[in-house]
Amino acid sequence: MAASVSLILPESPSMKKAVSLINAIDIGRFPRLLIRILQKLHLKAVYHNLKPAALQQQLENVHVEVDKAEAFASAWSSLGQETVEKFRQRSLAPHKLETVGWQLNLQMAHSAQAKLKTPQAVLQLGVSNEDSKNLEKICMEFTHKELFDFYNKLETIQAQLDSLT
Repeated sequence: MAASVSLILPESPSMKKAVSLINAIDIGRFPRLLIRILQKLHLKAVYHNLKPAALQQQLENVHVEVDKAEAFASAWSSLGQETVEKFRQRSLAPHKLETVGWQLNLQMAHSAQAKLKTPQAVLQLGVSNEDSKNLEKICMEFTHKELFDFYNKLETIQAQLDSLT
């Protein structure tokens, strides 16, 4: 008896509709269509990295015609690794922190109080967008307590990242 393969492609109504559409495509055009799709995939479309034979078996299990399943396996065999590597290079978030600047402001007086010392930290974050090379500058102002709370949250994030590596 063959080892069971975990089910990645469930037989849902939307999957059945997709399979009927796939099976209706002319096999002469189908491989070129698959190659084009793999080349144009967006980040959210890649969830699983299967071996070509396992992909073919999964597709056949949901009733994709054998020649179409073979075309999927062939396309994934030739472009799968390149596709996965392309997505490994991309960031999950659309924005990336490029620069951090800061300054300290000290308010010495206020109309209601003659002697007042209120420190304010101002952070300026330079953020780039994946689609654009322009830096967007975001300024944030913190009181001492707000900055301390922010620092503690960053420490928690750093500890969680450290525990993953």
